[in-house]
Amino acid sequence: MEKKNIDWSNLGFGYVQTDYRYVSNFTGGAWDEGVLTEDANIVLNECAGVLQYAQTVFEGLKAYTTEDGHIVTFRPDLNAERMMASAARLEMPVFPKERFIDAVTQVVAANEAYVPPYGSGATLYLRPYMFGMNSVIGVKPADDYQFRLFCTPVGPYFKGGAKPLTIRVSDFDRAAPNGTGDIKAGLNYAMSLHAIVTAHEEGYDENMYLDPKTRTKVEETGGANFLFVTRDNKVVTPKSGSILPSITRRSLVHVAQEYLGLEVEEREVLFEEVKDFAECGLCGTAAVISPVGKIVDHGKEICLPSGMTEMGPVTRKLYETLTGIQMGRIPAPEGWIHVIK
Repeated sequence: MEKKNIDWSNLGFGYVQTDYRYVSNFTGGAWDEGVLTEDANIVLNECAGVLQYAQTVFEGLKAYTTEDGHIVTFRPDLNAERMMASAARLEMPVFPKERFIDAVTQVVAANEAYVPPYGSGATLYLRPYMFGMNSVIGVKPADDYQFRLFCTPVGPYFKGGAKPLTIRVSDFDRAAPNGTGDIKAGLNYAMSLHAIVTAHEEGYDENMYLDPKTRTKVEETGGANFLFVTRDNKVVTPKSGSILPSITRRSLVHVAQEYLGLEVEEREVLFEEVKDFAECGLCGTAAVISPVGKIVDHGKEICLPSGMTEMGPVTRKLYETLTGIQMGRIPAPEGWIHVIK
């Protein structure tokens, strides 16, 4: 299929409307068969559950053109499982894993002309989401729901290379103890908007959120998990019941252990330990790993030894290995790559 006339190398990380998206409705206690549609608009009643009580969950994953010309997605089964857990937590019907993967396959195949070519630095971002549709005025779950999945071509998260970020310790909590921090719900991201806007206004790239109970342990940022490297090259990731289980982080842990032979610890990380780490990164779908060079705690600076000019050596090896797997340059573990074409 002939590609769209897009300047792939100059794409930003934003929304470009593509030709097709997938829609399935849950009514009468069951999901319908689902269809591809060219209509990008949604019409809702003014009292829809999603508008009144934020009953919505979502996911994010990417499709890639590999070195040998295949179009693939990366571990969509884990996105499906995480969305099922998110839906169950908000009393929404789960969208079955097999149907989730089929929807991903259909949308990518139907929008093949928008899948960026290998080597362009761009990818096709996929956004599955689900929301309560029918009118709900009392505080209760909706009865009817819609699952949708659209895609948009996006450029590399970093233009001109991954420059280390400067982040601050936030005075806000991103999640409540025993709350919804471990699911991908829209309400978690709404609460982070003020914190990230004020961080940017003060010259910071992101926030570091501490645990909401004691505010002594590192949790995550508004949209990514932390990954640290000790001075003796041990990889450490924070563990907490209120951290979103990042698929990228889980994949990087496997890469560290099985591809690079590194020791990995998934455990509680006290904030007072941060000054002793050699490297720090934020891991997520958008950039895989965003290096962190400086953390500011109410005026007190913690400067990572890896510096403010480039990724640390271990972080770079992790990044290059995982992106190599995603792009087909390095053999992938069984089941990680879902081939669409």
